[in-house]
Amino acid sequence: MENRFIELNGQSFYLRSWGDPSLPVMLMLHGFPEYGGAWGDLAPHLSEHFHCIAPDQRGFGQSWAPEGTDHYALSKLVSDMAALIEDIGAPVCVLGHDWGAAVAYGLAMFRPELVSKLIIANGVHPVPFQRALAEGGAQSKASQYINDLRDPNAAQRFSADDFFLLERFFRRGMGVDWLSDEQMQDYRTEWARPGRLDAMLNWYRASPLIVADPDKPLTDLPDLPLDRLMIKCPHLLLWGPEDTALLPESTAGLEDFAPDLTRIDIPGADHWLHHQRPEVLAQEIKNWMAS
Repeated sequence: MENRFIELNGQSFYLRSWGDPSLPVMLMLHGFPEYGGAWGDLAPHLSEHFHCIAPDQRGFGQSWAPEGTDHYALSKLVSDMAALIEDIGAPVCVLGHDWGAAVAYGLAMFRPELVSKLIIANGVHPVPFQRALAEGGAQSKASQYINDLRDPNAAQRFSADDFFLLERFFRRGMGVDWLSDEQMQDYRTEWARPGRLDAMLNWYRASPLIVADPDKPLTDLPDLPLDRLMIKCPHLLLWGPEDTALLPESTAGLEDFAPDLTRIDIPGADHWLHHQRPEVLAQEIKNWMAS
């Protein structure tokens, strides 16, 4: 693995990379509460075939972390990664997980010329996800934690007692046998950087997603520009079916927005599939890329 800083849109971002720079690029976008180093389990299994590049995204790790929710609108997060792809030389394959999937989808929807192929690992397209959040059913109930993370005092609460609540959130209801004490300390180190946790939480605060109360479906959602939210490139959705945060209904109807979609379940995995089954994930990615 190699590490370096790069300037994107006039700001400093931290990148990790694996593999020969002459190989095709795979841009790997992490989610919450991770950072670019979270791809360290998967990238070595891909590095013989791809030059894997994993940035700390805005507000995370060692990258730029401006104060204020407005800095974390999806358009700005997408702009960061668009600048990175332009620096690399477009187009590239983009792999996103969790919140990284939101940015990956944003790139494929709004900057399609930069994305050759799209891979999502337990992440969601905004339309199926918003529909599921609005129904007041299982996904709405599973996503009530979003309200806690949006609270103005969330950073103070989740960082108390050496990030006790944030670690509990990380471990809640899903398998973390992969998370050693050493790795957990690496996460605490990244979370403890000045202003980082509040910046990370701003991704939730800036999101326009509306979460219905349990058993109280919403019927007055704003209209979405559905024609602008299409995924025209080949799209692979890798899914850990034991995920308790993102349920299968969160991807219902994805084919309407991604006509060239391939779905592959990863047995025995949940939201942290890229840590739990990295060899299986890598093989599925290589098979699909070669097809």
